[in-house]
Amino acid sequence: MSGSAARSARQGFEFTDQDFSKLRELVYQHTGIRMADNRRDLIYGRLSRRLRALGLQSFGAYCRLIEDGQADELEAFTNAVTTNLTAFFREAHHFDYLADTLIPELLERNRESRRIRLWSAGCSTGEEPYTLAMILRESIPDIHNWDVRILATDLDSDVLVKASSGVYEQQNIQRVLGNRLKRWFKKGAGANKGKARVLPELQELIAFRKLNLMESWPMKGPFDVIFCRNVLIYFDKPTQKKLFDRFAGILVKNGHLFIGHSESPMDLTDRYTLIGQSIYQKNK
Repeated sequence: MSGSAARSARQGFEFTDQDFSKLRELVYQHTGIRMADNRRDLIYGRLSRRLRALGLQSFGAYCRLIEDGQADELEAFTNAVTTNLTAFFREAHHFDYLADTLIPELLERNRESRRIRLWSAGCSTGEEPYTLAMILRESIPDIHNWDVRILATDLDSDVLVKASSGVYEQQNIQRVLGNRLKRWFKKGAGANKGKARVLPELQELIAFRKLNLMESWPMKGPFDVIFCRNVLIYFDKPTQKKLFDRFAGILVKNGHLFIGHSESPMDLTDRYTLIGQSIYQKNK
């Protein structure tokens, strides 16, 4: 037994190099995510909980369960291995550009159709799409006369439940300042003290759906704007290229893609032009 396996055994389960290799293969197969060597402890910690919950004695038995395609456990597996890190108004320059530049452009460009579509891909617990909804409400005075919708998707069904609820701990809304906080959130009382709920005016703009980016996309689009930030860093380069091209395929002509600061399509595809800090415009 290797040193790593021996340490894992003392924690409760033997975790061999073969187990780790197989689980990495299964993660890639079902999510498209490449797990690096330094993710071994993360994989052990998250999936050992599944072994205990299922009463299994080994990671080998768990791998066989996933390979058998048991639907409920496949969902629990993907929920366990995905990472969710988000915040309201994260990378605030994106939302400044959306409010100050892009929405005025969309109002002019789409004045006949009066239709605007945004996609928050990898929406996690909902902070990003709710931030988008705030910007839209604040920037389009006659939004009730427009057909405006935000599609918010994630692979993890657990975070989508939280996102759909629109309820957040007070510490999670610290980036929502001043009048904006008062305008868009209702403070909880009694059993909900210390929490806040987004107002229905934001929720009604958003459709939360489960979606694996590596599988078929049921929505037809086209989208004016796609936010997919700090998601592609978990994929290898060939998968990133595939997704960048798929995003371009579902964006309108001259549509916009917002990504994380560590991500770039520039060496992978020629379908985008960089127009701002991690802001790209489709060019073909």
